[in-house]
Formats: sequence, structure tokens, C-alpha cells
Amino acid sequence: MQSGLYVSLSSQMALEKRLNTIADNMANVNTTGFRATEVKFDEMVANTKNKLNTKVAFVSQGNDYLNEQNGELQHTGNMLDFAIKGDAWFSLDTPAGRVLTRDGRFTLKDTGELVSIRGYPVLDAGGAPIQLNTKGGEPAVGTDGIIYQGGRQVASLGLFEADIGKGYLRYENSGIMTTEQPRAVVDRFNVGVEQGYLENSNVNAMREITQLIEVNRAFESVSSLMRDSEDSFKEAVQTLGGSR
Repeated sequence: MQSGLYVSLSSQMALEKRLNTIADNMANVNTTGFRATEVKFDEMVANTKNKLNTKVAFVSQGNDYLNEQNGELQHTGNMLDFAIKGDAWFSLDTPAGRVLTRDGRFTLKDTGELVSIRGYPVLDAGGAPIQLNTKGGEPAVGTDGIIYQGGRQVASLGLFEADIGKGYLRYENSGIMTTEQPRAVVDRFNVGVEQGYLENSNVNAMREITQLIEVNRAFESVSSLMRDSEDSFKEAVQTLGGSR
């Protein structure tokens, strides 16, 4: 009976984690370049410490992973707005280190340095900050990321990839810091840059609301089960103790 309570408690912890990810996703439904967080739950089997050596199934708290589905592209017409088509990331130089992002809202500083909306330098494929000519006219960027000014190649937007499944941390600017060192994307026909576009968040609001309702119902059901189990346990103790 106590094992049932432990299983119910582990279920509540897992549901609470899923509830937190849903809340975070909903808060970023309109955040440029944001990728939703999903949770993968695994079943764990443990042996209870009794003579029967009974196996009890527990629900793990789950592992976070990013939904890698691309968001819709929105046309802005801004020459310094960029969206990535395919599975790749821009790279920024931040105080915390290299950060990957799909938020392509860039601006040009008075010094000619291309920076993110938070002021972090945008990096080229070699990991160096991109420097443009402030008097060279509006930049034109090809689908390969090469930047031209006045018909002359002056720089290139770096596109990077990393195995996010090995671990990551969230960072501002819709960014992530990966455990694995990012690698520059080269010669990939299915990856490119669209100038004058931004990628919307890939959060599906209706799906998240549906999951929120399901999680709340499941939480209530587990809570009810725990109350019933506690009542049954108390009743059994009273009966065996001779108080009834």
C-alpha cells in the first residue's frame, strides 16, 4: 500500500515538471526563434525491501529536450532580420560564452559590428565577430549566408550545429548553451538563410493548452488516488490495531 503512495508521489513530481515546461512554452509563444521544451518520461522499476522482492514501477521526473520543428517564417522586410531554413543556429559571443540562437533580429553598431538585439556580437563561421562597413550601403545576404556590400563580399553569417541531446542550458535571446562544442555547417544544401524574415516561436499554443488541461486532470486523479490510499491505510491500521 505504501508502494502505491510512492508511485503516486513520483507521478505528481513528473506532472509538476511537465506543468513547468508548459508554462515556460506558453510564456514564449510569441518569442522570436524560440523552440519549445518537451519532456520525455521513462519508466523505472525498483525492488521494494520486502521478502517478496516485489517489483514496483515508478515514473521518472523526465528529461528535457527541444522540439526541433522549425517555426513559421514571418516577412519583415528589414535588411538586418534573418531566419534560418533547416536545422542550424546563429552563434553569439556573450559574457557566458558561445550561445546558439535562431533569433535573427540583428542590428549594426556605430562601429560596424553586427550584434543581436541584446547587443551580443554575431559570429562568422570561424567564430569571429562580423564587421561591416557603416558607409558601404545596405548589406545583401545570400541563402548561403555570404554578406555583400556594394556588390562585394565583406563577411558571412556563421551557421552552426550541435548535438543538443547531449545537454543544453537556456540563455536569453532565445539562446541555448550546448555541452557539445558547436560545429560550423558547411556544404549543406538543406540549410540556408532568408534575409528580411524572422522565425516565429514553434510553440503550438492550442496543443500546449490541451496538454495543460490533461496534466491538471491527471494531477487531480493522482491526488484523489493518494487520498483514497491513505484512507485505506489508516483503516487497515485501525482494524489490525484492534481499535474497531
